[in-house]
Amino acid sequence: MAHTWNRREFLKSASAATLGALAAGAPLSMLNSCGKPALTSTADTVILLWMAGGMAHTETFDPKRYTPFEKGMSANSVLSTFKSVPTALDGISFSEGLESIGSVMNLGTIVRSYVAADLGHILHTRHQYHWHTCYQPPQTVAAPHIGSWMAQLLGPKNPVIPAFIDIGQRFSVGEGEELKAFHSAGFLGNEFAPFFIPDPSTGLDSVKPPVGMDYKRFERRNQLYNELISKGPVGEFGSDYQKESLRRSMEQAYRLLNSPEAKAFDLNSEPKASYDTYNTGRFGLGCLLAKRLTQQGARFISVTTEYEPFMGWDTHENGFTRASAMKKQIDKPIAQLIKDLQQSGHLDRTLIIVASEFSRDMMVEGRPDAKVQEQVNQPDVINDIKHYGMHRHFTDGCSILMFGGGIKKGYAYGKTADERPCKSIEKPIRIDEIHQTVYHALGIPEDTHYVIEKRPFYTTPDGKGRCEMDLLSGTQA
Repeated sequence: MAHTWNRREFLKSASAATLGALAAGAPLSMLNSCGKPALTSTADTVILLWMAGGMAHTETFDPKRYTPFEKGMSANSVLSTFKSVPTALDGISFSEGLESIGSVMNLGTIVRSYVAADLGHILHTRHQYHWHTCYQPPQTVAAPHIGSWMAQLLGPKNPVIPAFIDIGQRFSVGEGEELKAFHSAGFLGNEFAPFFIPDPSTGLDSVKPPVGMDYKRFERRNQLYNELISKGPVGEFGSDYQKESLRRSMEQAYRLLNSPEAKAFDLNSEPKASYDTYNTGRFGLGCLLAKRLTQQGARFISVTTEYEPFMGWDTHENGFTRASAMKKQIDKPIAQLIKDLQQSGHLDRTLIIVASEFSRDMMVEGRPDAKVQEQVNQPDVINDIKHYGMHRHFTDGCSILMFGGGIKKGYAYGKTADERPCKSIEKPIRIDEIHQTVYHALGIPEDTHYVIEKRPFYTTPDGKGRCEMDLLSGTQA
């Protein structure tokens, strides 16, 4: 039986792993391929569009029978609270409100059978940690984010643009410390950690000195910062490798500050018509910034709707009305990002992923054969609109969209049941397979690893992640 982890235990284990990473020396030379021929890459860049909080598959990309709201209705009779609408992919429908994304599905693949892990009592940040690192917490070693693996293994495409950029997530919200646990390069070192832009509308502020500070004063601050490194936690607990990695990360930020490429962060220079199309809020503008940074040579970009407990996709109540609002935030910007990158010629080498940590259901918490503690009081009979929607966490049938970068065009992978529980019934796929498919597209072999604390640490646990070749186009499959 899975351990019932709580917030305190998660923080304790994550903090211990972080201290361990600080004290660790340089990871020993990467060992990979075992004499195998090198992989041919089909992607140079990855954009992860993260639907933080648990996006219900039956309310978005895998709709089931629609049941309109009616007082006195049976909760168990509700599978989808939105009508189905056709997409550009024959035989595939999305739920109402996602027509724009549906119109570009001829350019990508929908995965309808992602199965999230059994991690005991559902805790969003533990599942998000697992999705982004491919490792289940707790770990004795701080596991690197997939973006950090890419930054380290492939290096920057443009030496001035940070290889790994994270857009939209603040850490001043609920569970901020838990979120920090996986927004990290772990043992790889700070130079491969994400460059954070919490608000894309002020992205330019991230790459220039504060108002009122000239460049000479900024240089003095930079020198002072380097002195403080030796007196802070990195200086006290960090190895020489970690200290040097942090200094290199600051040098990279300083190069960006003085470069013409910094203009990519200024959304005010975007043509008004384009800006207005993307401007559905912070997430939409994050997609716009992702487009601009992709064109300037970023390696991995994450754009999130932001995880904040009981906000956004974390629909513990008012599921229908909240999902309606979230669709307005994501539909046009995601579709426009795909169309713009296709038009500029970048989509062929850019792998775009739309995903969430798990799905939601009205009646089942966890999965049918591994139910966990109920966290939502869902009445069997619905008399109030706030109970109409998907409010419980569901891990046995989740949707992922993938575009570009060698992914098949106009393809549907996997299937979920048409009746409750709407679980994966064909081609179930798990996170190590998703990660390894991404690495394969990037030309990174499946046995890639470093030796840390005298043991191998692979991109996927024990190096057993298997690429799902069926998701890749004919040239890769």
